Parts: sequence; C-alpha cells; structure tokens
Amino acid sequence: MRRLTAALRDSKGSGGGEVTRFSALVVDDDAGFRESLALLVARAGCQVREAASLAEARERLAESGADVILVDHGLPDGSGIELLRDEAITANSEVIVITGNATVDSAVEALREGALDYLTKPLDHARLGSVLSGVLRTRGYKAVVRSLRGELRELGRFGRLVGRSPSMQQVYDLIARVAPTQASVLLSGESGTGKELAAETIHLLSRRRDAPFLAVNCGAIAKTLIESELFGHEKGSFTGAESSRRGYFEEAHDGTLFLDEVSDMAPELQGRLLRVLETGKILRVGGSDAVTVDVRVIAATNRDPATLVREGIMRGDLFYRLNVFPIALPPLRERGGDIELLSDHFLAAVNAREQTKKRWAAEARALLHEYGWPGNVRELKNTVERAAILADGAIGPELLPGIGSGGPGGPATAWGAAGARDGSGTPPAGDGAGSGREPTLQVRVGATLADVERRLILATLAEFKGDKKRTAHALGIGLKTLYTHLNLYRAAGHVADRDGTASSEAALRSPTDSRKFLESTMPKSPQDTSPAAAEPEDPR
Repeated sequence: MRRLTAALRDSKGSGGGEVTRFSALVVDDDAGFRESLALLVARAGCQVREAASLAEARERLAESGADVILVDHGLPDGSGIELLRDEAITANSEVIVITGNATVDSAVEALREGALDYLTKPLDHARLGSVLSGVLRTRGYKAVVRSLRGELRELGRFGRLVGRSPSMQQVYDLIARVAPTQASVLLSGESGTGKELAAETIHLLSRRRDAPFLAVNCGAIAKTLIESELFGHEKGSFTGAESSRRGYFEEAHDGTLFLDEVSDMAPELQGRLLRVLETGKILRVGGSDAVTVDVRVIAATNRDPATLVREGIMRGDLFYRLNVFPIALPPLRERGGDIELLSDHFLAAVNAREQTKKRWAAEARALLHEYGWPGNVRELKNTVERAAILADGAIGPELLPGIGSGGPGGPATAWGAAGARDGSGTPPAGDGAGSGREPTLQVRVGATLADVERRLILATLAEFKGDKKRTAHALGIGLKTLYTHLNLYRAAGHVADRDGTASSEAALRSPTDSRKFLESTMPKSPQDTSPAAAEPEDPR
C-alpha cells in the first residue's frame, strides 16, 4: 500500500496537478476483488468508481470519463478488451487489462488492441503503482500525438516522417495508436521505405522519448560479434576482450532499441533475444550475473515475416513475440503525390545546408513522377542530392541520370543518361542494354584494378537491388569484406554518404568531369542503375 501511494504521489512531478484530480474506473464482476482494488487506489488519493459489467462501465463513462480504466479480461457480458475497441473511450482513457487466467494469446490481444499494460491476479502492488504513475505521463504524450495528427499532418509531416498520401496516413494512425504503449512493434517494407524513421517516430511519441534511441543493423555485424554487441561481455570472456563492455540493450536502458533486419540473426541468437524479451534480463558474454534492462524493442525486416517463418529463417516464437503490433510501410511507387512532397523536402534541406536556391524545372518534376523508384525514398533522396550538386540554378531532366529513359516501370541503364549527354547516340559495346542479354560491365583498357573492382562491386550490388548477402555470394567474398569496401567507397565519395550527399564535389568542376563523376557513381547495370541501389546501408 505504501509503495503504491508513494508511486502515485511521485507522479505529480514538479509543477503538476494534485493527485485527487486523477480518476479511475475499476471494472470486475468479483465484488470482493473490485472493492479491494478500488479501496487500494482510493487510499492513494484518487477518485475511484466501480462497475461490475461492460454495460455498467459504459454507463459510468458516459456520465464522466476516467484517466485510467482497470478492467477484468473476462466479464459476464463480454471481454474487457471490447472497451479498447471503442474509440470514444480510448481517446480519453488509458486501459489496463487484468486477468486471473493469463495466456500468451490474451496478453498479445490486449496489447495489440492498445492496452497500456496487462496485469495478472493477485496483483503486484509495486507493479500496479508503477503502471498508474505512468498514466499521467502517457496522457501528456497522447496530447502531443493529437497535436501532431491535427496540425503537422496538414503539412505532410508526422514525427520524422514526410508524406500525406492515404497509405501514409494509415501508417500515422497505427504509429499514434501504438507509440504511447509498451507493445513491441514489427516494421516491414522494402529497403529504403523509411523503417528506421518510423521506429524513431514511435520512440519520440512514447513515454521513453527522453531516453536513448539506438538503431542496430543485425545483418551488418559479424555473427561472431553480434552477441557481444547486443548483450555486452565481461573482461577475458574471449580473445581481445581486454575490458568489460556494455551491450546495446544496456545502453538503451529505459529507451528504445531498433533491430533492423532482425531475421539475419542466427537461430540460436534469436532464442537468446526471445529470452531477453520475455524476462527483461540479459546475461553478458562470459558473465554469470543477470542484468535487468527496461528496453522497448522495435524490429524490422525487408521481407515478408510470415514467409521468413515458413522458410525457417526466423523462429516462429520470436516472430509472435515481436509481431504484437505489425506496421507495413508502403513503397514509394504507391504513395502518389508524396514523390513531389519528398523531392521538395529533400531539395529544401540541401538549399538550407548549402545556402543555395536550387529549384525544380517542370520537366524534371514530370520525370520524378514517371519513374518507378525501386530504391524507394532512399533512392529519391540520393537522386535529389546528386542533382542539386550538379545544378547551377534550375534542376532539369538532364541532371536526373537513369530516370529519363527508364519509364514508369523501373530505372534506365547508366548509359541512358551519360551516353546521351556525350552525344555518342549508341550504347557501349558489350553493355547489353536493351538486348535481353545478361548484364555486363564494360572496362576501359588501362583502368586500374581498384577502379575495376569498385565498379564491379557497385554494379553487382545494383543488379541484386541492394541485397548485400546475394552480392557477396555472387562475388565470392564475405559479407564483412563487402561492407569494408562499401565504407571505403563512401569515404572516397564514390557512393553517397549516410545523409545522401556525394562527397567528391571536387570532381564537378567542368561538364566533362561532371559526366565522368556521374558515371563513376552510377552502377553500370541495365537492370538497375539507380544511385540508391548502389548505396550501402550503414552497417552500424
């Protein structure tokens, strides 16, 4: 009782209102339990009302709302989860589901429907106090969400995301629904659709917004190191472990951990991750003492999760644990007018950063709409960055290589832009463009081995549409080796930086140099020549 009272009183915070303004509705058909719980919360200084059924609960809420509703899962006239499906109720109240017969399915159902938490009988007073003390903070964050939905959506902005198409509005609705809860989220969508930005938006709209947000690309870390990176290690636990080190879970304590390409984890490591998600405790590599962590996990994959489970790539139990609240991000080709909105947004960012006044020509805007954007938003951003660097004032269609001749179905060949500008009028011998032959790469006699290697790696990466595992396999090199090469190319300016800016601006001093620079940065593949397809994802 004292712990519950202290927790609720601490929730006032500096400058906060009185606890007596906090109202609760207890809904349970067990009169003894209902009265005990109501008395427990009331003694902590709250205004409490009671109801024995769903119908009675709705009558009480029609009279006046409640900050929090504590409802039994099983009631005589239905499930307490039905209250979560009433938007008029959830818009003004937080719902905590309580049950004496807890199952994984019922817990997942409650959290997926938007319950703030899921408690089991007999109640843990400390846990109840912690949950109730967070209600006031949660309601404050929901007010922020409502503000974002009402004002920023009109401008096509929602957290870190940009777009006002119907498909993105649906994504915003789901994010606004799940952000204030503790539920795990599984994001899916093609590469470049903005999964990390969606995860960061969920974090910013959650009660954890003041704590760390860490993003980890599970496919970019060597299998021998990922366990140590996630869970940390003790000194001497393996060769080279000269000191103890905290892992990502400890670093993200009280915050959010984004696991991108989670299916790339080895099956045994997926089992360890599942254990951490279920217990909230980690064991460092080489350690013997469990460390308690409070981390919200948001996972992502660029493949269909159900297919991954069927193929045995992803553990079914981990999938069900992460898939409490799934959100699918649409590809850019299905977002209609968002292409113009995003291209303006990216160009404005370049102008602000470089203190320029670049603008779009009407013909260039038309090409942007006609193109299929297989690399999605990432490809569009890199295309805008490159075109802005090359443009003196207006960005015309001649500065959009690989787009003009590609049509609405997909990208053009690299020769399509560079070859047309140099007036050659014919594709290079052996290129295979439009011939239906296997993609080939033309190499100039006398080219350095390093240049040939770079062009081959980037062209192969483009051919496999950014799939680094397939690229490494086709080239006969390890995934880590591939990432090392891509990082070197980025540092040298041969591919875009993390923010999409091409680094070798010194190569743009003349039209001839500009064309050569474009050819060096564009993958030479008739199947996919989009700049973003050659851009490696950050392996960190």
